Amino acid sequence: MVEDRLTRSLLEVLLPLLRRLNAERSVSAGKLGALRYLSEHGPATVSELAAAGHVSPQGMSLAVRELEGLRFVARLPDTEDRRRVWIQITDAGQGKLVQELAAGYGWLEQSVSRQLTPQERAVLEAAVPVLRKLAAASDE
Repeated sequence: MVEDRLTRSLLEVLLPLLRRLNAERSVSAGKLGALRYLSEHGPATVSELAAAGHVSPQGMSLAVRELEGLRFVARLPDTEDRRRVWIQITDAGQGKLVQELAAGYGWLEQSVSRQLTPQERAVLEAAVPVLRKLAAASDE
């Protein structure tokens, strides 16, 4: 079927790109996702971070402990519910997020500008809204 071929082709193209993009980074994609979520949405619980990252609460708890050890996040007790703890990105975490994103974006920007013709860049630009639609569907 056409959809099967398209799906396979898309994965065959995207996975190596993602691997290469992540090779430029020193923080795992999961931890980077948690930092990005905290940067964009503000403090969150471990459960909220796990749901946003599509991982188990136990896995996110481990990631948060590691990020906390690196001083990229801090735990804040809830003022109304002592059982709840909020995770907040620190200034060091914000700086690391900017650094990690720049490393990946730098490689990709160089590759696009050096390897693609203006027409190919236009095709890629036209595909971005379609890929964004797929990414949004994965969050539902």
